[in-house]
Amino acid sequence: MSIEKVRAYFEPYGISPRIREMELSSATVELAALAVGVEGARIAKTLSFLTKQGPILVVVAGDAKVDNSKYKHTFGQKASMIKFDDVEALIGHAVGGVCPFAINDGVKTYLDESLKRFATVFPACGSGNSAIELTIPELERYAQNFEGWVNVTKEDA
Repeated sequence: MSIEKVRAYFEPYGISPRIREMELSSATVELAALAVGVEGARIAKTLSFLTKQGPILVVVAGDAKVDNSKYKHTFGQKASMIKFDDVEALIGHAVGGVCPFAINDGVKTYLDESLKRFATVFPACGSGNSAIELTIPELERYAQNFEGWVNVTKEDA
């Protein structure tokens, strides 16, 4: 199970006990916000895209939307989200639990500037009912295959 992969990934860092498993689904921003009791913007949603170089993840604030022109400027091509049925095979987690932890080899992770307005955010942990509260420096430290910060979201988040 994907959440167990994330637990194992966090084990060497000593933070696996911080993973929250909820009774309620946290598979969407709205559900995750209800489940952890925060505003939706603080949910760190992980979007999966297919690029010419392979699959990538872009983690954005829960209220952010991708700006296609910024995405194209940053990655050199039009934004192309991975098809629902292909996400688990390409990324290592199913839709609803996609996160930048315990992902497949070769999947690069980028963090969007929209996250920086918060002290802590809540990314998923591999399942549709899990999350972990991380500071922004922690998210950067623990994001697997972290490539850097990007600005690919609309300003009016």
